[in-house]
Amino acid sequence: MSSYDYDLFVIGGGSGGVRTARVAASLGKRVAIAEEYRYGGTCVIRGCVPKKLFVYASQFHEHFEDAEGFGWTVGESSFNWKKLVAAKDAEIARLEGLYKKGLAGANAEILETRAELVDAHTVRLAKTGQTVTAKTIVIATGGRPNPHVALPGHEFCISSNEAFHLEELPKSIVIAGGGYIAVEFANIFHGLGVETTLIYRGAEILSRFDEDLRRGLHEAMVAKGIRILCHDTLQKVSKGEGGLTLETMNNGTLQAGVVLLALGRDPNTEGLGLEAAGVAVDERGAIIVDDYSRTNVENIYALGDVTNRVQLTPVAIHEAMCFIETEYKNNPTRPDYELIPTAVFSQPEIGTVGLAEEEAGKRYGELEVYRAQFRPLKATLSGRAERMIMKLIVDAASRKVVGAHILGHDAGEMAQLLGITLKAGCTKDDFDQTMALHPTAAEELVTMYAPSYRIREGKRV
Repeated sequence: MSSYDYDLFVIGGGSGGVRTARVAASLGKRVAIAEEYRYGGTCVIRGCVPKKLFVYASQFHEHFEDAEGFGWTVGESSFNWKKLVAAKDAEIARLEGLYKKGLAGANAEILETRAELVDAHTVRLAKTGQTVTAKTIVIATGGRPNPHVALPGHEFCISSNEAFHLEELPKSIVIAGGGYIAVEFANIFHGLGVETTLIYRGAEILSRFDEDLRRGLHEAMVAKGIRILCHDTLQKVSKGEGGLTLETMNNGTLQAGVVLLALGRDPNTEGLGLEAAGVAVDERGAIIVDDYSRTNVENIYALGDVTNRVQLTPVAIHEAMCFIETEYKNNPTRPDYELIPTAVFSQPEIGTVGLAEEEAGKRYGELEVYRAQFRPLKATLSGRAERMIMKLIVDAASRKVVGAHILGHDAGEMAQLLGITLKAGCTKDDFDQTMALHPTAAEELVTMYAPSYRIREGKRV
């Protein structure tokens, strides 16, 4: 009989932590999991899921407009922010219940409390002060929005967390940041009728994505009426009777009802007792782990955003399953971070997998780039001035497709399937030999027969 209270103690009830606890418990291990806020983590409670629901809500005004081109007459419409928030909250509560139900069904002990490390095998439960011991500990506490405390007036701003719970829909909003969170919320609020400004210090939004998609999305957002100020930063935010006043570095003074800071996320490691347990962190506070998610303390693992490797929910779940294989199935398994499909739920949407053109140019001697830009069929009758972009990056030597990038409707759905294709190592010849499905936008992926241009030694030729 083990001298520990539990075989496994998981700190953090997000997607990675819940998967770890549930699967370990189903294998017969004595498992407890502690979460101080709500089960489901960032993704379910205040991230991916509510964000996607808000994206859907923000698209309907365009759907109503497009309907006229197809013969429909749509009457006067109105939007109720509080009704959307209430519906979203009900769905999130349902999903949280499913997470708990899965844990309970596997016989994991569910603790609703903050948990802090006392030493390598001991955890203190903040709600009761009780201490418990565990043979193995997994830390999966995720990340949190960077509050950007260096900005004077940051206390008057909100993060993505608060954006889901605003009492009223503002008339205007300024969003600081150029990553996917900033871009998605800019499209959401604009779609709901809010005057929206995006301010970003870089030369172009979405710095880690393919340049063609970044530029194409920027142009589409501006055409919709979103103001984008690149090469600029907020210098100060002050609050007055009329709302918020913002001083910028290059664009003077701005006024806004709400300021949302989307300036990155930090690992959620403060006050966890890591120092007491001897767990090492890097300069950003992220827990340092090896290829198997093990920290420098042999019995303590960490996974998900708290390690600042790849901040995506499916990656945290994948790391959890690799931990299970390594720790409980005698099958040491490293997480695989190659060819992860990614989507930005902007409007239009971005879906991508593999290398962007610039990155691929540094890795391969010669590339073939296949690029198509076209008006989707739906836009021909709706009259909407939009374009889709599809792009395949091919290693000329092996003919393997090393990158696939899409801007347009359902790009995320296509990227998921392209992830299978690229993971299987398919070549451009495989794409060419695949029959097109007509009429679809996706058929362009298998009908681009001639390269648009080549990249040789990193330069376009």
